[in-house]
Amino acid sequence: MASTQVETVSTTADKAKLGLAVALVLVSLAGFYLLGKQGQLVQWGALIAGLVAAAVIFLTSEPGKQFVAFGRDSWREVKKVVWPSRKETLQMTAYVFGFVVVMALFLWLTDKTLEWVFYDLILGWKR
Repeated sequence: MASTQVETVSTTADKAKLGLAVALVLVSLAGFYLLGKQGQLVQWGALIAGLVAAAVIFLTSEPGKQFVAFGRDSWREVKKVVWPSRKETLQMTAYVFGFVVVMALFLWLTDKTLEWVFYDLILGWKR
């Protein structure tokens, strides 16, 4: 049986940072709607400032640092991918379309054959 590890927020400081980040998101959303009479510039400024502050606080926590490390590792892996050339892409697309056509013909032929066997031969329901 495979064991799975569950990573949790370990320190109280990280829990507090995550709670503060969530609270800042909620306060910035509330501020966006409550500052409607102040004008759009104030509304959007409060929202963006709150979201940026929440992102900064999140990124200073351990889960935030792990998230950034995951993003860097993912980007490094994406750089290693060997993408197919245009010719290879067109060939594979043609193979897929060809297979779809052949499968469609096969399924249509199977459907008509079974229709003929059941309705004409077995049941005698000629059209």
